[in-house]
Amino acid sequence: MSTDNVNVDVADAAPGRSSGPLDIGRVMAALPHRYPMLLVDRVVDLVPDTSISAIKAVSMNEQFFQGHFPGRPIMPGVLIVEAMAQAAGILAVESLGLAGSGKLVYFMAIDGAKFRKPVEPGVLLQLDVTFVQKRASVCKFAGRALVDGQLVAEANFTAMIADPPKA
Repeated sequence: MSTDNVNVDVADAAPGRSSGPLDIGRVMAALPHRYPMLLVDRVVDLVPDTSISAIKAVSMNEQFFQGHFPGRPIMPGVLIVEAMAQAAGILAVESLGLAGSGKLVYFMAIDGAKFRKPVEPGVLLQLDVTFVQKRASVCKFAGRALVDGQLVAEANFTAMIADPPKA
């Protein structure tokens, strides 16, 4: 995998045409999350209206490893699902042309979550998410998380696209 930082404007991509990679700047432009909750470091590939493949570099410096678990650090399963959901958020925002609109992508449901292997510090967590159903305000996704090509987690989830809460 190349570590070059490349900015690609997904809005300029033809429908169904692969785009990427997207660097951390483009990821942060698509998501409102920030440290310590930003769990996508890079988008490897994005096919608008279809799928996304993203990376989370799992570092020993992550805050959650202090207590999960001392002496046996394992990434919490809920954070693996959150990482998949953030990748899905990027896919939805870019596919629906909502980048920069202020719209947020909220979890509505998580179904069939399965955790196959523990995720330890020092790995690249690959997040592969596909659209199952796409509507203007509600989208369904299927997500898989892999380490070195091995499935570590999977889930189906639904998200709602809405305005942020009023201040």
